[in-house]
Amino acid sequence: MSFLSELFGTEKPIIGLVHIQPLPGDPFYKGEGMDAVIGRARADLEALQNGGIDGVLFTNEFSMPYEKHVSPVTLASMGLVIGALKSSIRVPFGAEAIFDGDATIALCAATEADFTRCLFTGVWAGDFGMVDRDIAVTLRLKNAYRLDNLKLFYFVTSEGDACVGGRKTADIASSLLFNCRPDALVVGGMAAGSGPAGKLLEQVAEVAKGTPVVCGTGCKRENIEYVLSRCNGAFVGSAFKKDGLFENPIDQNRVHDFMDKVRILRGEA
Repeated sequence: MSFLSELFGTEKPIIGLVHIQPLPGDPFYKGEGMDAVIGRARADLEALQNGGIDGVLFTNEFSMPYEKHVSPVTLASMGLVIGALKSSIRVPFGAEAIFDGDATIALCAATEADFTRCLFTGVWAGDFGMVDRDIAVTLRLKNAYRLDNLKLFYFVTSEGDACVGGRKTADIASSLLFNCRPDALVVGGMAAGSGPAGKLLEQVAEVAKGTPVVCGTGCKRENIEYVLSRCNGAFVGSAFKKDGLFENPIDQNRVHDFMDKVRILRGEA
């Protein structure tokens, strides 16, 4: 048994994503005000929880284009959103400031998150230029903030970006296990709603040797049986939204139907 059972109550958790709307300072923020942002996040959180999700992860998914170093206003806004909703959270929760591991650790310290997911390591090239993470600094921040119980889910892929040096995903996972001792590994696709290509889940799981491997993107009701047969759970965002579209709000009925199937696959129904 891994930490997943203790934290989520199952070895095959489904973690729903609360995609926070554009925030002050983001290029696509329209000045709606933070009450509107909080209101949308609250509705999505309730739909996920009422639909039977195992955990939730708050992310600044609409802060596009993403920053290499998340700005103070974005981090403060995310803290405000999560703080406003914290009394309504009924499941284990995490927080992620996309692309910035150090900011993510700070956000988790401020919000007392149970877990997090981020691109903590490596050098990646893509639409945002070169994204260069420094995991040595990140883990020292985690230690300095005394986040001893915070569980870290490490991406071994970067959505739409290429690993500088061309290392294979399985090789990245293998070196991560030795150098960083991640609590779990996350395998994603090219973008939100797009699943891992080819046999990546199997390849990473093969080298993980007992460390949980979780699908990071593209998990749908139609492929959940395959996903859960290959790894230890999934982060799910777009598949829970109205019509399965990234920009839409969470549809509680879609969550409920998805989780009904998951419970059957896990032998709980």
